[in-house]
Amino acid sequence: MNHNEKEEFDKKHIWHPYTSMLQPLPCYQVNSADGVYINLDTGERLIDGMSSWWCAIHGYNNKEINEAVVEQVLKVSHIMFGGITHDPAINLCKLLVDMTHKDLECVFLCDSGSVSVEVALKQAIQYWEAKGESNRKKFLTIGHGYHGDTFGAMSVCDPVNSMHTLYKGYVPENIFADPPQIGYRDEWDESDTSSFESKIEENKDKLAAVIIEPVLQGAGGMRMYHPMYLKRVRELCDKHNILLVLDEVATGFGRTGKLFAYEHANIRPDIMCVGKAISGGYLTLAAVISTRQVSETISSGKSGCFMHGPTFMGNPLACAASVRNLEMLQTGKWREQVAAIENQLLKELLPLKGENNSRIKDVRVLGAIGVIELTKPVNMGGCQKMFVDLGVWVRPFGKLIYIMPPYIIKQDELSKLIGSIIKVAKEGPIKDDVY
Repeated sequence: MNHNEKEEFDKKHIWHPYTSMLQPLPCYQVNSADGVYINLDTGERLIDGMSSWWCAIHGYNNKEINEAVVEQVLKVSHIMFGGITHDPAINLCKLLVDMTHKDLECVFLCDSGSVSVEVALKQAIQYWEAKGESNRKKFLTIGHGYHGDTFGAMSVCDPVNSMHTLYKGYVPENIFADPPQIGYRDEWDESDTSSFESKIEENKDKLAAVIIEPVLQGAGGMRMYHPMYLKRVRELCDKHNILLVLDEVATGFGRTGKLFAYEHANIRPDIMCVGKAISGGYLTLAAVISTRQVSETISSGKSGCFMHGPTFMGNPLACAASVRNLEMLQTGKWREQVAAIENQLLKELLPLKGENNSRIKDVRVLGAIGVIELTKPVNMGGCQKMFVDLGVWVRPFGKLIYIMPPYIIKQDELSKLIGSIIKVAKEGPIKDDVY
């Protein structure tokens, strides 16, 4: 097929994420990628501002991860994890145990971020069943949260302001506190946790766990809240003997300026989900890491085990890529890279917040993340084309134009990205505009 034939086939037969089959958004054909660049079939070379939805932290076509994948594929690409183990899984789990809080000791490998949330919720329910409190089936979380697209994960996403509202009535109903209002860089106010405190006290006897994205809420609004909020949540969970699940799928592995976002508040979870950047953007993989107390309690229950077992659990190829990716993180170079990105975002993007522009509601920066929140939703197709014309790849959603580039991005490349999102924020088409 030539380029036009492939484009037409894609439009007619392939269902892309969050896209209509009646009026599909334009798709740009990629034939290769290297470093921070995405190379289109039509010849354009785009600076990637999205790290492939947070994943490709070391960029594309990374020599070290490539070698690890090739080496592993010549041995075994996949084998069942039931009754079998292998070096890639053992080495990965050792890295995860070493990199996370000392109390997080037991690792469950799974397929994706959404599945890791499902696993964490199931672990919390099994934990209380093993303790003889099978009535604990509810979860407490906060508004504007996002934890994935599968049904259990959807049940702890914002029930009003999320993409999952049409499933209301089918998805289990959980308990939602008001979202934090105090920003990451603002002065702390104890009243910010009042809603959460009242919800946990009202429902403490039926809660299996609290689940929350630490410090940064992702697809629910790219909101950056004060670390003290997270600290108070941990204290309230301890006070009422409730498990704390942290969803670090988006925030883990350095993106917020700390290796894991819980470090901003100097706490630790009982159960933690990680994914996205775990394999450096090479293969789908996630992990749920729990304390010894949680895992042993679950194992002492009626079933005698944790009741979950994905077919591709512990996939050797994904584990091998992840091991090399995390070994690269262990060198510590990411700290300088993320700090440099944050400093440049603070210098070149954050001043936009002070401008008097009726289109711009807020500008936020944390680690290697820059966000422009508009007053109206963007016209996705029009903005996407404008970004491609500017030589960058940025995928806005709703009222948000944001970037989270690969850590290896250079100063001039990041400047081009920042300039592009500012231009689109000021001049790009918004909803119902014609482009």
